[in-house]
Amino acid sequence: MSSFFTTPASQKKRKRDDDTSTSFVKKKKSTAPGPKISKSRKSQAARDESISGSGSEDDGPRRKASDEEQLLSSESESEDETGAQRRLRLAEQYLENIKGETETIGFDAEDVDRDLIAERLKEDVAATKGRLYRRIASTLDFSAASKTSFRADTQTTTSIAVCPPYVYTVSKDITLIKWELPTPPQPPPPSKKNNPSKKSPPPPRRRPTKLHYTRGNPRESRNPKYEHHTAPILTVAASADGKFVATGGADKRLIIWSATELKPLRIFNQHRDAVTGLAFRQGTNQLYSSSKDRTIKTWSLNELGYLETLFGHQDEVLDVAALALERCVSVGARDRTARLWKVVEESQLVFRGGGTSEKRRPENPNHATTNGDVTALSKSYAEGSIDRVAMIDEETFVTGSDNGGISLWSMHKKKPVFTVPVAHGLDPPLKPEEASAEEVPDLKAVGEPQPRWITALATVSYADLILSGSWDGWVRVWKISGDRKRIEEVGVLEQGTLEETNRQNAVREADGGQVERSTEMASRGVVNDIEVFEKGERGKDGLSVVVAMGKEHRFGRWKTHKGRNGAVIFDISPKMASEAATNGGTHEDGNTNKEPSQA
Repeated sequence: MSSFFTTPASQKKRKRDDDTSTSFVKKKKSTAPGPKISKSRKSQAARDESISGSGSEDDGPRRKASDEEQLLSSESESEDETGAQRRLRLAEQYLENIKGETETIGFDAEDVDRDLIAERLKEDVAATKGRLYRRIASTLDFSAASKTSFRADTQTTTSIAVCPPYVYTVSKDITLIKWELPTPPQPPPPSKKNNPSKKSPPPPRRRPTKLHYTRGNPRESRNPKYEHHTAPILTVAASADGKFVATGGADKRLIIWSATELKPLRIFNQHRDAVTGLAFRQGTNQLYSSSKDRTIKTWSLNELGYLETLFGHQDEVLDVAALALERCVSVGARDRTARLWKVVEESQLVFRGGGTSEKRRPENPNHATTNGDVTALSKSYAEGSIDRVAMIDEETFVTGSDNGGISLWSMHKKKPVFTVPVAHGLDPPLKPEEASAEEVPDLKAVGEPQPRWITALATVSYADLILSGSWDGWVRVWKISGDRKRIEEVGVLEQGTLEETNRQNAVREADGGQVERSTEMASRGVVNDIEVFEKGERGKDGLSVVVAMGKEHRFGRWKTHKGRNGAVIFDISPKMASEAATNGGTHEDGNTNKEPSQA
């Protein structure tokens, strides 16, 4: 009995079909020796055939077959290509793309220098890794900054947000206002010589224009359907795409508004206490909110929904900041910690403050004269609360405290890398009759002068520029040193740099006028918030700094300062190339402005 398993192996082979056999015979016949045709004639014939048969019905299958052949050939080439050859090919392609971009801007291929390409490579590598890569503090002319004030009939301005060309301000009287910034002036058209009587064009508008205004009602606090705030608005943020504006207030509400007309889209009541800070993740509509209920919450405004809550702080969370990665940094007031939250990994890094910064004092005691008080550094002041935070890059951030200190932090160190003590000087001491209720007050009851808190802090993303504010009314400018281990003072907005102030004093003294030796002048209110945006591509046209001013601190009314409620815009232009080369070439420690390679 025969079966498949008992059949010999020679008989198990399958026979060919008639079609395959005939096709094999035909193929054999076609490969029979004949007259040889050159490759050029074959390609010419194929080209003529493709041209003549372009309108035929067989054009689709032929084109498909040719595409498959090209795909197979590219796959075979990629299989033969080694890893080093592939990296070399991609690098060459990247350089060609950079050259193409520079050519579109207006450069010739001969003008593309290797230094320019190398600098662009360093910047791209640093940008992808989220590290600081721009040194702009030495390229800006702070001495020539122009100032423009604007205000409405409101109480203290508590916060400000910018989405060029619009600015959003909020105040304690439950007011949200949308402003439009003035457009830069256009160059005048060429005038005709034959028409000298034509009037010159009017000067460009400098003050922002109020577009929309909305105000809440505190009497509606018990109405759950009321679509507005019922208590002072403490913070505001605007999305980068210009679609959403978010506000948080003392009424525990987080309201999402339509940015075009300031109409409420959604009201969230998940927070159990006042909402103190808001920050958008760059390039997205993901929002982080901090609150006095000791939590940070994340929101997705594309779906107008709540995502999750981050727990860990032991006291009120007063501020939050974020950049491009899915992480944020928050400060917890009197728990004296800053926490970096890695949302994707569901983890957090804790950075503990509370020091006196005595070990990190500048070696030169004359540094204190920039704040108008030489004795400001003779005594250390303990840090009781961390109130402000701003991110420089994904691994570095700065905080501001109630002892007047500005601290620089790194992701790889749990303590501050460097601290500037008493950054905004000391408050003048109280009068004896103000410090004591006795008829004949004792001078010992006056006490010592106390440092001014850091009430506002802002940075330029992935750059070395820091701006701070307090109730002395000035916005001070700082920069990070080339080795990223120190914070150096640059100057004061509206007053200019320290060198410019000294030069003006010398001119006044030569003219016999009164010399202002101290940078402390009459207070103009509390700086409650600072926002910065760059003008032009990568800030080539300078910076604009928008400041929220008020007579009171945004969280309370325990002290009233002289000044006006409103906002101020500072327009800062870049220096000339030659001036930037001479004044901004090196730092005080001898480091150049160029960022060390991150590759």
